[in-house]
Amino acid sequence: MMAYFIGKTALKIIKGNIIYQDTEAIVNAANSSLLGGGGVDGAIHRAGGPKILEECKEIRSRQGECPTGQAVITSGGNLDAGYVIHTVGPIWSGGGNGEDELLRSAYRNSLSLAREHGIRSISFPSISTGAYRFPVDRAARIALRTVYDFIYSGAELKEIRFILYSDPVLKEFESAWNELSNIERD
Repeated sequence: MMAYFIGKTALKIIKGNIIYQDTEAIVNAANSSLLGGGGVDGAIHRAGGPKILEECKEIRSRQGECPTGQAVITSGGNLDAGYVIHTVGPIWSGGGNGEDELLRSAYRNSLSLAREHGIRSISFPSISTGAYRFPVDRAARIALRTVYDFIYSGAELKEIRFILYSDPVLKEFESAWNELSNIERD
């Protein structure tokens, strides 16, 4: 685990499984249907139990599917986290279809929902880098820069964790953080 500070906010980059995090909220890399799926999405729905799916269905009945880059919030069901913020990251199609901005929006909208609900600690997976094939190095830089900018915009979060499932993804996030923090010191 690597721990850093952005102002008063602790930033942790950890290899692990997001469903076991005890932050107030965890972020689900959801699909637009909000009905569960594979990867992180399926794991969160299975571990959280039927309450999360029930709440996702209620959201769908009110607003339809969740568009790419947007986020919605449910309870955490059976998870240690009290909330799950479901966000839809972009499917990588070469980088010419606004994927970077959509990924930025997914992180920013998740953080904004946390702020609106008074959530002070949040755990993120690496959004869109699994089945959606977003290049991990690029995604890590976008994720960390978005979090960095959000904190310096006046957000009062106590802790932000990136919970990364594999060593290669962990290394990309660590590298991206080192690059970003060196730029900010210059």
